[in-house]
Amino acid sequence: MYISTLATIVALIIYAAVLGVIGYLIYLVIRALRKYIGAQEVRKEAAAVRKSLSEILRENRIRCKMTQEFVAEALGVSRQAVSKWENGTADPSTSNLIALAKLYGISAEDILHSAASPKDYQV
Repeated sequence: MYISTLATIVALIIYAAVLGVIGYLIYLVIRALRKYIGAQEVRKEAAAVRKSLSEILRENRIRCKMTQEFVAEALGVSRQAVSKWENGTADPSTSNLIALAKLYGISAEDILHSAASPKDYQV
């Protein structure tokens, strides 16, 4: 009788520990989901900034009557890289942004200030 009572107590302790681990895992999942949902606004703001930067790069290239091939050759990058910058799927590195500004005859600061800030967009 003593052994079966002891086995029951050990089983209950193990069961409680398993439930505690499962409860903690559920807590972590809920916390991660809340963080992910809260970050949606940040992702929208970042996409808005990338879009506006890409528009500025395209507008300046067209203003200077340059092709993507010409810009790519002048910067030593591929035409696809220039296309990605102008489509907003990638951002130019700092050195490429400075080179683009020089090529377009404006300052890198002007390009960045022209880009709409995240607070300009409704989320």
